[in-house]
Amino acid sequence: MPDFSFENQYQGLIAGIDEAGRGPWAGPVVAGAVVFLTKEVDEFLLQNLDDSKKLSAKKREVLYNKLLEEQSKGHILAAIGEASAQEIDEMNILQATFLAMSRAVRKLGKKVDFALVDGNQKPLALGCDCQTIIKGDARCYSIAAASIMAKVTRDRLMKELASKYPFYGFEKNAGYGTKAHIDGLQKYGIVKGVHRLSYKPIQAFL
Repeated sequence: MPDFSFENQYQGLIAGIDEAGRGPWAGPVVAGAVVFLTKEVDEFLLQNLDDSKKLSAKKREVLYNKLLEEQSKGHILAAIGEASAQEIDEMNILQATFLAMSRAVRKLGKKVDFALVDGNQKPLALGCDCQTIIKGDARCYSIAAASIMAKVTRDRLMKELASKYPFYGFEKNAGYGTKAHIDGLQKYGIVKGVHRLSYKPIQAFL
């Protein structure tokens, strides 16, 4: 379970950063950034924060709303950054992920002193030094919170895309290469600006 042990190693404003959506064939990659301004936050939130992939969609929504409540109380800072499918094609998914992360940090509205980033690759242009933490979303409160912010936001975006393009099952597969998605591609082709044209599975449909 996550805790504050990583945040406690540093001084100042410490942002946890995580992303959602590196693997899908469609949609943006989304990054979350969260700073705990105080450790005196909702106990239910701390008891239930975890890697977003381990939580049900319903539980993620509950925790997402709790995070927004804590933000409204001034207890945390939380922000989202995105990089579009077109930006992913232009610069590759890793650099687009870093871009989304830097956008999320800038949207926090305050200068961050240090960042804790899920994974093993350091993003550039965050405006501060950082530490990468493998499986950080299961070990660090601020990264776990960022993972939930990113995942819920991206799932909502994909549901919005599903209402515009109902042939690919985005509301269920979030842009991953499921049978429903492949069936839609075979019948209706790609959607420019939504599908990631640089991904090999999508190139087969160009």
